[in-house]
Order: sequence, then C-alpha cells, then structure tokens
Amino acid sequence: LSHSLSFSQGRVELGRLLSVAPLLLLLLLLLGAPPGSRGQNDTEPIVLEGKCLVVCDSTPSSEPSGNALGMSVRSGTGRVAFSATRQTNHEPTDMSNRTMIIYFDHILVNVGNHFEQDSSVFLAPRRGVYSFNFHVVKAYNRQTIQVSLMLNGWPMVSAFAGDQDVTREAATNAGLVIMERGDKAYLKLEKGNLMGGWKYSTFSGFLVFPL
Repeated sequence: LSHSLSFSQGRVELGRLLSVAPLLLLLLLLLGAPPGSRGQNDTEPIVLEGKCLVVCDSTPSSEPSGNALGMSVRSGTGRVAFSATRQTNHEPTDMSNRTMIIYFDHILVNVGNHFEQDSSVFLAPRRGVYSFNFHVVKAYNRQTIQVSLMLNGWPMVSAFAGDQDVTREAATNAGLVIMERGDKAYLKLEKGNLMGGWKYSTFSGFLVFPL
C-alpha cells in the first residue's frame, strides 16, 4: 500500500513539473533576448546603438510644406520673390495722373510669377508676412517727391526725396506687411513728378513666411 502511495505521489509531482515547464522555457527565452527587442510595439522607439535610422512620420501634416523630425521643408511652390528695375528714362504712356503707379520695365527675379510687369503690381499668392523695399530715383528734378508702398490702395510705407542741389536723388524705404491672398502691392508717386525719368529705380519683395 505504501508503495502504491509513493508511486501516485510521484506521478502528481511529475505532472506539476510538466505543467510549469512551458512557463520556465518562456522565461528563459525572455531573459536571453536582446534588451532592444523586449516590450516593443509599433508605438515604441527602436534603440540601436551605433546605427543611423531614417524615421518617417506615420501621421504626416496636411500642409504642403511638410514636416519631418521637427524640420520644416518648404516646397518649391511656396517660394515667392521678385525684383524689378527701371532701365529707361522716358515715362510710359500708360502712366496717368489718375493712378500715378510707378512702372518698371525690366524684371530681374520673379519666382512664382506673382509680379505683373505690365501693371507693376505684385499679387500675393497666399496669406503671410512679406518684405518689400524700393529705391526710386528722380533725375534733374528740383521738386520734392513722395513715394509710397501701397497695399490695396492704402499707403503702408513712404519715402521722400527733395534735395534741389543734386541731379539725382532717391526715395528709399523698406518694411514688412501682412498680406492676404489676392492682395495687391505697388509703388505710387503721391507727391511731385518724375518728368526727368526714374532710371535705375528698383522695387523688390519676397515672402518671409506664410501664416
């Protein structure tokens, strides 16, 4: 009887050992695995010493400029810049006393094609902060001139030139303005005249950053 009990107890102990064997095997596998492979899922970072990884954003921004690893990369279509100059002295026939817009006959830079040479008006392609500067030369003219940077018909920045003892003088200024899409910027002669011409005058602008 005692022999039968011992045999039965041995079978019970063997059964218990076999039942925990898979757990022990799994524990050994986990302990022997590399530290970087335990507890990882799709949202946890991958840690590899001495390796360079290219990380892609799984939730890309809807902005056309894009964003990766905190660095803003602006697309080519977002670049806006222009620079125009006056290469002749004579006044164009389409410049009337009604508008007094200062016209430019040569384009140096027109990235995005948002500056219209015929009208000498810049048309904003999107909302943003824009930088403008101008240098309007009056020649053989003793009258004081006032030149203003206009935004949709309103003066934003003005400059004056009125020295009577020089043959050439320039009204120069610059500034930053916020423009909405479709806004127009141009130069206007608000005082005096440019009957002696305005050769060597320049008008430039560019998008600093969108809003």
